[in-house]
Order: sequence, then C-alpha cells, then structure tokens
Amino acid sequence: MSRSGRDPSKRVRTAKKRTASSTRWLERQLNDPYVKQAKAEGYRSRAAYKLIELDDRFGLIRGATRVVDLGITPGGWSQVVRKLAPKATIVGIDLLETEPIEGVTIFQMDFMDDAAPAALEEALGGPADLVMSDMAANTVGHKQTDHLRTMGLVEAAAWFAVENLAEGGAFVAKVLAGGTDDDLLKLLKKHFKSVKHAKPPASRKGSSEWYVVAQKFKGRSD
Repeated sequence: MSRSGRDPSKRVRTAKKRTASSTRWLERQLNDPYVKQAKAEGYRSRAAYKLIELDDRFGLIRGATRVVDLGITPGGWSQVVRKLAPKATIVGIDLLETEPIEGVTIFQMDFMDDAAPAALEEALGGPADLVMSDMAANTVGHKQTDHLRTMGLVEAAAWFAVENLAEGGAFVAKVLAGGTDDDLLKLLKKHFKSVKHAKPPASRKGSSEWYVVAQKFKGRSD
C-alpha cells in the first residue's frame, strides 16, 4: 500500500472495447478511498461524503424538518439527510430513475418541467429548511456551453429555494470552476445573510466542481 492509500496492485487491464480514459476512470474508482468507504457504510455514492463534509463545516442538516434534493440520483445525499435528520420530510427529483429510499418521496421528472416545482411543494407540505442541488447538465464537450447549461440549472434551483424556503433556511448547490455567476450571486446575496463557496475534500482535486452555500434565508421581499 502506498502512502496515499492507493493500492499499486489494483490496476485495471484494458479490455479490447474499453477506451484508455474509461480504464483510467475504473482504476481510479477501484483505488478511491471514498468509494470504498461508501460501500462499507451503505451509501450509494462517494458524493455522500461531499454533503457530510459540507454539513460538518456549515451545519446544514441537523434540525431540518423539510428538505428538497434536486438531482437526487443515485440518492447518496438523501441517505445522509435520513441519517442526520431522521424525522425530516425529504422530497427528491431527478430525470433518471432512482431506487426507492425509505422515508423519501422521489419524483422521476425533469426539474425544468413547468409542473415540477408544484409537485415538490405539494409533497413537501410546507416551507423547506434546506434546498440542496447536486445537479449538473449533461456535457456536450464544449466548456463554455457546458458551464452555461449547468449554471442555468443552478439558477433555477436558486429561484426554487427563494420561493420555497422558510426564513432562516439554507441552499447548497454544485457549481463549476469560476464559482457563481454575477446575476446568481446577486440573487443569493439579496435573499441570504451568508453566501460562501467551498470545495469539500471528497471533491476530487482535478474536478471543476465547487459548491455555493447560502444560509440564513431572509425571506422574500418582493
């Protein structure tokens, strides 16, 4: 075992139909301590530890009574909320199918669908204490386009949070390198007392993802 915790013996042989990049990805997965820990602790993905680390720093989850998980698949973030706030009402949505999670209401639909916000609001049964989004748009390989598409989702998630959070609530969302766009940052600073960016240790160093954490929702003033 190396000092980094990586097992040098765990190398993946390149299959005939497997590209070099997919082989590197698979090898990285096999040697990723977060992947191993997720399997050992029953989380569906290593992404669970990003939320755990963000919660350790910002105190997002404990005490929450209503939580919305935007882009819930595969479900790791909602699993964390279930563990840390077992009595909370949790509602999630994703375009992809998500295996059921006990105590979580899941909608398989596009968050950008006009009917999605109303469905989430009805299932939630009241103002949310936390709106969290790990959504990212499908990439097309063009950096600027991919950034705009993902930030469009983040902005939609932020507006949903502004319209559905209880006073004092919080919003956390994945953004890409460069942080939050100016218009979105203005929106968050208008409605939240604290807006910060963070890159949790579980987020791979080579990844372009960061998270924006907005806390102490002031309420709507319009």
